[in-house]
Amino acid sequence: MLSQAIAVPPIDNAETVTLERLLTERHSCRAFRGEPVARPAIERILSLAQRSGSWCNAQPWQVIVTMGAETDRFRSLLSQHVLGDVKLPDIPFPREYRGAYLERRRECGFQLYESVGIARGDREASGRQALENFRLFGAPHVAIVTTEEALGTYGAVDCGAFVANFTLAARSLGVATIAQAAIAAYSPFVREFFSIPADRQVVCGISFGYEDQQHGANNFRTSRASLSEVVTWFGP
Repeated sequence: MLSQAIAVPPIDNAETVTLERLLTERHSCRAFRGEPVARPAIERILSLAQRSGSWCNAQPWQVIVTMGAETDRFRSLLSQHVLGDVKLPDIPFPREYRGAYLERRRECGFQLYESVGIARGDREASGRQALENFRLFGAPHVAIVTTEEALGTYGAVDCGAFVANFTLAARSLGVATIAQAAIAAYSPFVREFFSIPADRQVVCGISFGYEDQQHGANNFRTSRASLSEVVTWFGP
């Protein structure tokens, strides 16, 4: 009996072209306009991100979304808090950046500083730019993503998938985003501000809104490694 041929769609069909466009257009926005995103649009983004896969379908993410004056209150108090406190993330930050990872981190930093006119070695100016993280880059909203502590590393990995899909869903609606581990560096403050239970770990924040396209901080794009740098093939 002849086996039935399997129809293989072309690698550049309409769906992949759309996905590629969204992936290419998505970037970390570091300057937002002030106008808020309508709640139905935010709910649509969250509903799409909710389709993210997770281990055993645990769906460990829980999300707090700020609106209006509560965003400004969080922004103000967080900006004050970071000036007098030490970093204490729930999930340990990288022990070290080295090799290609250090090079990519530096490349991103140098591109940012150049885009906003900060000279290399100007620690005062770079410090001011770093504080923009805690002003949420002027965004009208921030989403705080937490995971169930008992699920450990893989709960955080699942939340990473949610964050990625949140940013792509937002891009599809013309909403800009930036995922911020910097916010998680001050997890005790975040937990107290939002009354987050002790059994939840702060993974990151996602500041979001409409991009200020005239701001220099949004005028660069980071590079991506080639497949040869990240993929090893086994087999014919």
